[in-house]
Amino acid sequence: MARAARVRVVVCRFAALALLLLGASAGWSVGAVQADAPIQLDRVGQITDKVNALGNRRDEVTAALAQLDAQRGIQLFVAYVRDFSGKAPGNWANETATRNGLGLHDVLLAIATHARQYGYSTDTDSGVTPSQLALVASSAVEPALRQNDWAGAAIGAADGIGAVVAGLPVPTVDVTPGHPDPAASSSDTAGWIAGSVVVVGAIAAAGFYTYSRSRRQTRSRGPAGVASIKSIKELDASAKHALVATDDAVRTSEEELGFASAEFGDEAAAPFTDALAEAKADLMAAFRVRQALDDDIPEDEPTQRRMLAEIIERCDRANARLDAEAKAFDRLRDLVEHAPTALTSAAQAAGAQEARVAAATALFERLRNAYADSATAPVAGHPQQIADRLAFAGDSLDAARVALDGGDPRRAAVLIRGAEACLEQAGLLLDAIDRRSAELDAAAAKLPAALTEMDSDLADAQGLSAPRGAAAASADLAGRAARAQQVLDTVRREMSGRYDPLDALRRAEEADALLDEALNAVREQEQNDRRARSLLK
Repeated sequence: MARAARVRVVVCRFAALALLLLGASAGWSVGAVQADAPIQLDRVGQITDKVNALGNRRDEVTAALAQLDAQRGIQLFVAYVRDFSGKAPGNWANETATRNGLGLHDVLLAIATHARQYGYSTDTDSGVTPSQLALVASSAVEPALRQNDWAGAAIGAADGIGAVVAGLPVPTVDVTPGHPDPAASSSDTAGWIAGSVVVVGAIAAAGFYTYSRSRRQTRSRGPAGVASIKSIKELDASAKHALVATDDAVRTSEEELGFASAEFGDEAAAPFTDALAEAKADLMAAFRVRQALDDDIPEDEPTQRRMLAEIIERCDRANARLDAEAKAFDRLRDLVEHAPTALTSAAQAAGAQEARVAAATALFERLRNAYADSATAPVAGHPQQIADRLAFAGDSLDAARVALDGGDPRRAAVLIRGAEACLEQAGLLLDAIDRRSAELDAAAAKLPAALTEMDSDLADAQGLSAPRGAAAASADLAGRAARAQQVLDTVRREMSGRYDPLDALRRAEEADALLDEALNAVREQEQNDRRARSLLK
């Protein structure tokens, strides 16, 4: 299958003088012993478990991944390893995804159980944004990882991605605590983190880091484009053209990188530097395939097609890497040109987000007082994360004003871009609190009617006589009625205090649905018996 190129995308990455210190704040160390370099993912299924983290829960994770693929068309791959060989989690995930050729709608979640780190890799056109992944990570992945629930982290990621893509709140994670270090007996229970931003001379602010792949539709062919080329001659011509065009693009990008570094500094240009290095590697690999085709050893037609397709795919991937970073710098250059206006707009956006904080905080407190912790767990950390992101954005905008006053619009542009990214995240987190409130209140309003319906169905079950020849159906009805009564009593007891209306409604509806199924079976059997008796008269 065709695979899209991957380039680094870091939320708040344009913050000036920012250093990515993954895991440093928790005092973790990443040893070289038994380190796991970027790996070959298992060829069967979407799970690669090098440390037996899942144990007997592999089927649960498989089901969650399959459901995400079936409902949203997104394949989530999960890799469990001991550690990331000293690499940043995002780098490791990105390299592993690239090595395995993950494509447009593929997401990789990499978890290092001993190093207590994790990272994502996804395509920028996958339909899942970095901000959405940040929300899934904080609401569904990290709560599970903190309790060493390795399966729960993957299930939470799958369910969370499916929810945010559909515009729904991230579901609550049912955490099952597990062994703290499947790779080696260890009692380390340090907190999990995706990353932290440390700003020299400013405050530290939490940040989420992911790596994304990007492709430009005008250049990327993919398998459909290659398959549509009917003859070897046409395919060969396209491969030669791709090599020449990509070689030109790499040379031009080398010049652009020099300009970008001079304009915005090496820190801001680092993603472009990485993308250029990866593009060069793909280009050189494509040239080697071309040389193999042109040597004295002839290949059969299927082999030629496969090799020519590889050349085109590698060239597309190299161009995609460069295109994605070029777009990012185009945005920065636009900010340089319109820095005062952009600063004013960003400040207004920050003010609008700040104005929402008091109401969101009060709303969260109401939810926390009214409902069980499990009900508010998906947004439990949101108030602090919102405060962190708004503080980071505010500091960045203050620094941008200083830069503009000092006649440095380029530095101001980098700072404004960082602020914009953090404000976008803050908005998503605020929206998530609103959505969770609406969801919980709606479930609480719906629950009494659901319980009344259960009362009615239980009365029907009690009064329904067992028809002749329906002993099995009657026994099934009795069992399901007992279960429904138990759920009904439990939910009503829970409602007298702080409870989880979503979970209570789910349990009530599931128990009632099973009861209805058994009731219908017995009623159908009664009708059949009456019909049979009428025929005998």
